[in-house]
Amino acid sequence: MKEFKNVFIFDHPLIKHKVAILRDKKTGMKEFRELVEEITTMMTYESMRDVKLVPVQVETPLETVTQYKVPDESIAIVPILRAGLGMVNGVHKVFPTARVGHIGMYRNEETLQPQEYYCKLPEGIENKTVFLVDPMLATGGSACDALAALKKRGCKNIKFMAIIAAPVGVETVASAHPDVPVYVSTLDRQLNENGYILPGLGDAGDRLFGTK
Repeated sequence: MKEFKNVFIFDHPLIKHKVAILRDKKTGMKEFRELVEEITTMMTYESMRDVKLVPVQVETPLETVTQYKVPDESIAIVPILRAGLGMVNGVHKVFPTARVGHIGMYRNEETLQPQEYYCKLPEGIENKTVFLVDPMLATGGSACDALAALKKRGCKNIKFMAIIAAPVGVETVASAHPDVPVYVSTLDRQLNENGYILPGLGDAGDRLFGTK
């Protein structure tokens, strides 16, 4: 795969361990959902290395000291429906007060192209750091369209996170949106003829919510 400055592929042994269980077809819905949240939390820590902090005065039991915090109301989470919902709690474990928006996309099974059907975002999102999340990055079409929708509404500081990605999806998003950091837990081999990631883990939405 071509190298991009805005793409970050994680190589953490604990994430690899959890992804191995996540892939297993015998992993049940409850455990699958918990693993998605846990992996997302670890990815959030890593993706916020460049977060801007503001100084605050804190009174310890002994003295007043200057410390640094992420500004209040500065984080927003936007899952791409529906599978992206499974990653929201993972980010909330790090930023429990983060506002949540939603972008609804579905894939046309004939053309494999994404279609937007819903968009509801928090007020003032254009001034926040936005985590756009989707467990699977396949062709990259849905992610690109969701990023375009956020930018159209004034968002300037966006981070995209996916747990499993195909090389073509990473290249598509990184090329179309070079200003957006792309964080991927695991880079898989390829897409099959139906646009599913191989080896992948099946349909993330179905496994998260128990549907088929």
